Amino acid sequence: MNKPASFFITFEGLDGCGKTLQSKRLHEYLKSADRKVLLLHEPGSTPLGEEISRLVKWHNTTDLSPITELFLFNASRAQLVQDTIKPALAEGSIVIVDRFTDSTLVYQGYGRGLDLELIRQVNDIALQGCQADLSILLDIPLEVANLRRKKTSDRFESEKSAFHRKLRAGYLELAENEPERWMVIDGTLEVDIITSIITEKVTLLLETTEE
Repeated sequence: MNKPASFFITFEGLDGCGKTLQSKRLHEYLKSADRKVLLLHEPGSTPLGEEISRLVKWHNTTDLSPITELFLFNASRAQLVQDTIKPALAEGSIVIVDRFTDSTLVYQGYGRGLDLELIRQVNDIALQGCQADLSILLDIPLEVANLRRKKTSDRFESEKSAFHRKLRAGYLELAENEPERWMVIDGTLEVDIITSIITEKVTLLLETTEE
């Protein structure tokens, strides 16, 4: 019997879009189907990544520059790819990550104003050849994101509305430019409907991959 083909899925969107819930639901669905699957999040999922997450998201006494953010996020990513993602994919696992390189393009590029090609170059170093097969964008209007946002906000969640408008526009532009990789879903749909859309799409892609 052939080893199952690996598959790499990322979830993206504004804070409050529901990606964390939906990534957990997809993980549970695939586990129930006896699939070898791993759920991760960025920044984090390694001891170094968790330290970087606390520094870059919650350390309010230091004014981090956009370029510093870029390198910190990619330091976390490089460790996660090396320690966890590459080995899992090599074993034929399905890997699900809540935020990945597109978050860096959107937040540090469209949001902070760094050159997108510079970000891609730094991202590529950290990726070590690992590219997402499917990226799921849960798209919500800014007004919905504001209503869903937690009362305790990190450095990025606390940014003004203009920043978050740039983020949404950035996500939609990335998806438009690479439609073969992206799946854009209306994040205001009922939660169970979103779950059904995602599981149906992923099941079909896995079946196609393993034919």
